[in-house]
Amino acid sequence: MTTIKRAGRPLTYVLVTAIALAIAVPVGWVLLASLKEKGEFYGSPWTLPEGLHVRNYADAFVTARMGRYFFTSVLVTVLGLVFVVAVSVPAAYVIARYEFRGRGLVEVAMLAGLFVNVNYIVVPIFLMLVGWDRALADVFPDGFFIDNPGVLSLVYAATSIPFTIYLLTAYFRSIPADYEEAAALDGASRFQVMVRVMLPMARPALTTVILFNFLAYWNDFIIALTLLPGEGKTLQVGLLNLMTAQKAAADYGRLYAGMVIVIVPVLIFYALIQRRLIEGMASGGVKG
Repeated sequence: MTTIKRAGRPLTYVLVTAIALAIAVPVGWVLLASLKEKGEFYGSPWTLPEGLHVRNYADAFVTARMGRYFFTSVLVTVLGLVFVVAVSVPAAYVIARYEFRGRGLVEVAMLAGLFVNVNYIVVPIFLMLVGWDRALADVFPDGFFIDNPGVLSLVYAATSIPFTIYLLTAYFRSIPADYEEAAALDGASRFQVMVRVMLPMARPALTTVILFNFLAYWNDFIIALTLLPGEGKTLQVGLLNLMTAQKAAADYGRLYAGMVIVIVPVLIFYALIQRRLIEGMASGGVKG
């Protein structure tokens, strides 16, 4: 067994290195391409940029309105995370810790929601929101539910609630009840027990759902394209428009600068939350 482990360790290192290179090389190439001038793209794609042509970022951020799209994406993502956490944490805690009539039915419904691909129900959601706008045309003549970043964030949160509740419920159930009983003896209310005792202990699970939901919201294209048809687009939709425009103008530097604007926040957020996730697992684990 020891010999097998020793033989498999180099293979593991090779696979990890290959995966890391498969991710790092394209990202590095896009970063270098974003610093090139227009004429440099007619040569070898692997040549280094002759200088730091940072004007590509200014053009993408201002002229191509990627800055406005960036703000919309941040707003929608943050609101979506706030909504899904505010709803899922109490719901998961109640399902995990309290007996009530219909709890089994609620759990089955949550599990069923895991198998619903949100991309398949975009059109029904769109038609439902259009119907609501028509019903409220006297109150909101210009519409309210379509082309509203707040509504888009609610749709994001609603479609990710089943996964979030499922993961948090499983983690809450793994925490011994002794902690809750001790807090209750000290006079803590149920809400205080959830916020001050259970939630800090569930930080690894909470960090995980925040990470996955952030990536889903930030990288979404289909829902944002459908529900935000106006000028207030998200980065993913704005990048598609930028790609179409820059291909016609053969100005690829601005296009790659737009790609970097989309990629870098994801990498930064992932690095930060991954570190916190590892720290939470190391220091906040449940001890028997």
